[in-house]
Amino acid sequence: MSLQLRCRCGKLQGEVDARRVAARAVCYCKDCQAFARFLKAEDRVLDASGGTEVEATLPGAVRFTAGLEHLACMSLGPKGLYRWYAACCNTPVGTTPRNSRMSYLGLVRTCLDAPAEELDRQLGRSHITANRGSACGPTTARPVATVLAVAAIGAMLVRARIGGGYRDNPFFDASGAPVRPPRVLTLEERSALAR
Repeated sequence: MSLQLRCRCGKLQGEVDARRVAARAVCYCKDCQAFARFLKAEDRVLDASGGTEVEATLPGAVRFTAGLEHLACMSLGPKGLYRWYAACCNTPVGTTPRNSRMSYLGLVRTCLDAPAEELDRQLGRSHITANRGSACGPTTARPVATVLAVAAIGAMLVRARIGGGYRDNPFFDASGAPVRPPRVLTLEERSALAR
């Protein structure tokens, strides 16, 4: 089962192996909110409470099929996560750790070219909530679902590390360097995105 990955203008395209998505979440952290503001995409990315829907998966679950030259990378600071997007139309793609051996991708829902019903069918309906303290509106806690999701994500990361699956990563080259040079925001640029 695969889902189509597509930026808003259609220049960057790919596929996501839905079987490798470990969990679905809505993240309310200030950094996800700042990333949406950086892309000038708050209305397309953030929900009414400031949350970003993220599908937790392995980078190797993604295969780009067209427009890879439009993939761009940024970081909110010199030690921050890498945040990937389509530079052609500022569509967020996902977030990875800086270390390519930590095989995690928080795939942003807005890059998936599928209606909500299709995502629910392939990935399940359950969403956990993360970083609720930064929400700007009401959110719902799901403690049991969160424990199960954290366990599933942890198991996914351990399997990728032990089995070598972390090397299958379209966001990093064989030496572990990002495939696009990250734009690291200055403190002033980062402060301008805060609310």
